[in-house]
Amino acid sequence: MRKTMMIFLLIGLFMPILSACWNQKELTDLAFVMAMGIDKGENRRFQVSFQIVIPGNVASGQGGGGGGQGLPIAVYTSSGDTITEAARRATQKISRRLYYAHTNLIAVSEEVAKDGLLDILDALDRDPEFRTTTEIVVARKTSAEKLVSALANLDKLPVNKVTKEIESTEALLGENMRVNIDEFINGLISHGREPITNGYKISGNQNMSGKSDDLKNTRSEAVLSSSGLAIFRNGKLEGWIDREKARGVVWIMDKVKSTSINIDWNGKKNAITMAPIRSKTKVAVNIKQGKPVVNVAIEFEGWISEANTTVDLTDPKVIEKIDKSVANEIEKQIQSTITEVQKKKSDIFGFGERIHRKNPKLWKKIKGNWNERFAELEVNVKVDSFTRREGIRTKPFWYDINQ
Repeated sequence: MRKTMMIFLLIGLFMPILSACWNQKELTDLAFVMAMGIDKGENRRFQVSFQIVIPGNVASGQGGGGGGQGLPIAVYTSSGDTITEAARRATQKISRRLYYAHTNLIAVSEEVAKDGLLDILDALDRDPEFRTTTEIVVARKTSAEKLVSALANLDKLPVNKVTKEIESTEALLGENMRVNIDEFINGLISHGREPITNGYKISGNQNMSGKSDDLKNTRSEAVLSSSGLAIFRNGKLEGWIDREKARGVVWIMDKVKSTSINIDWNGKKNAITMAPIRSKTKVAVNIKQGKPVVNVAIEFEGWISEANTTVDLTDPKVIEKIDKSVANEIEKQIQSTITEVQKKKSDIFGFGERIHRKNPKLWKKIKGNWNERFAELEVNVKVDSFTRREGIRTKPFWYDINQ
């Protein structure tokens, strides 16, 4: 009897702390923020745009746009001298509490990025509801408000188009890479590396951004598209790097999954295209006469995805010549990238971090003005290319035509 009473007593003591509903949130009381846009305000420092999903309009079907049920998102704007103030002022326009657990994207305008992101990131990093795996982009040649207001045909939620597009361009083109808030902050606090992030723009008619009429066309007039990499220094936007030079950044950071390398052959430009099977980048630091020297070595294995010229791919000497041409082209792209980034005096590659690990005493001497020293740093690039496959046709039809 006494044992039974003790059990009931313990159950009674634990009941209050075992309750699962003390902090419950009803779905009907929440506004799910899928993306945020941060622009310069007129009367206050920031104007913040909140892209909020309308659940009833995305509940059925997988098509893009409104699907005949209305638009999938609503965008509200609010201003404040801090991000927290802007978010709280938004309650004057929104009947539900803003909920950030599903926020996948933060877009900042170029103007805000040039002023610096230091006063923005703490609010995003500190809020327990906010995921620091959320991607951050810079709205290029457009406002962040227009970017988060844009609609998409293929994806119901426009934010999914942005995040999926960055993922696909990273995987297939090699000119972008996913950068989340955590990674950006790590670049900020590092003494030997500066942060980068993706640029995003609206191609075409920006005035059509956010209008449902644009979704009625097979070719949208306002199209969301990735646009280069944004380079930062001391938390402020320093400049942009695009196309092959952006690809060079991805090469050095060992994040190339797939891309295309074009080389000339038989006097024809871009006659042969090589696509990667695998690629590995190694960065090493040597100390030469008291100065650091960085060596970038890349091992590239690929397959010939196009051969628009007369070429015998069964000849080992021809393959060897192709390999040398591909290696030279990759080296040229990477050297061009390094030269461009050094002009901006922003060590986005993290060479300083590697020097610190290699020789802490030397790093202690040079870290004070590292970005200036980075601009003059000697960087050597060596690429080894190997053709592993030629596709299903070793001799292209061009070979037969010219026989």
